[in-house]
Amino acid sequence: MVLSRQFGLAAAVFALGATTSAQALEKVSFGTNWVAQAEHGGYYQALADGTYEACGLNVEIKPGGPQANNRILLPVGKIDFLMGGNMLQAFSAVEQDIPTVVVAGHFQKEPQILMTHPGEGLDTWESLKEIDLLLGKGGLNSFYQWMKAEFGFTDEQVKPYTFNSAPFLADKRIGQQGYVTSEPYAIEKEGGFTPNIFLIADHGYDTYATTVETRTELVETKPEVVKCFVEGSAIGWVNFLYGDNSKALELIKKDNPGMSDEQMMFSIEKMKEYGIVDSGDALELGIGAMTDERNKSFFDKMVAAGVVKPEVDYTKSYTLEFVNKGVGVDLKKKLLGN
Repeated sequence: MVLSRQFGLAAAVFALGATTSAQALEKVSFGTNWVAQAEHGGYYQALADGTYEACGLNVEIKPGGPQANNRILLPVGKIDFLMGGNMLQAFSAVEQDIPTVVVAGHFQKEPQILMTHPGEGLDTWESLKEIDLLLGKGGLNSFYQWMKAEFGFTDEQVKPYTFNSAPFLADKRIGQQGYVTSEPYAIEKEGGFTPNIFLIADHGYDTYATTVETRTELVETKPEVVKCFVEGSAIGWVNFLYGDNSKALELIKKDNPGMSDEQMMFSIEKMKEYGIVDSGDALELGIGAMTDERNKSFFDKMVAAGVVKPEVDYTKSYTLEFVNKGVGVDLKKKLLGN
């Protein structure tokens, strides 16, 4: 069912047995995985536009950050929805018998990148094998294991990345990890040059990212709540990327006063340029789309790389019940004048 500009979520409203009055709204909380930023824009947009309210939800966004761990709050019921990183976390939840499930993948592409200096002959994926790479522990234990298994990268290349770009700026023959929406901006500001960018998703690291997770119990007992949040978020992302996102940006800065307009504009531009949110299956199935084929492909790659145990039943880590319905596709066409 494709939703209209007025968000056409009447069915979910009736299922909730609520009106749009504030007293009748179902209160739910959504925990993000970091401080407020443009990469969370779709959720803030749905909040600012009243999209969640239109189908009966009163949503509170609880930002993550260095002093917060929203992941542990989900299974114990302290929050209702969680912004996941990628499917590896969901696979791990299955392995640990944690009763959570992914209900949408709002990033079709993992935004993780590797960067190199321009003008050094390091402008191909293959050339990255010739240099040392600054990697954090998380990257070393996940995507780099895949890079080793799939392409022949080596442990000897790895140097510790402390999330300080000074070593990269000082050495033109070294690579650094980052996110396409963030680190290249810092390099442009601090180093005065535009780095070469290698989006690992474009080389086969095909996990979904910025997933939405919830408790299995909520899916079973209140599917209309999950439906509203998933579909409302999809509409929020369409409006954030292609419509007037000024109110959402104001809310982001309210939650994170240190976030600059310039940084947010850069992030939005890169999300569009690289198809982070809206590409592939999402173009026809709607933002948040997932498929069994993609999840199996990523699981198989992680098993081959030794990151995930083959006996994990990855099919329990997600459900397609709330996605792939074309939500927001017509709205996007309208906003773009198509």
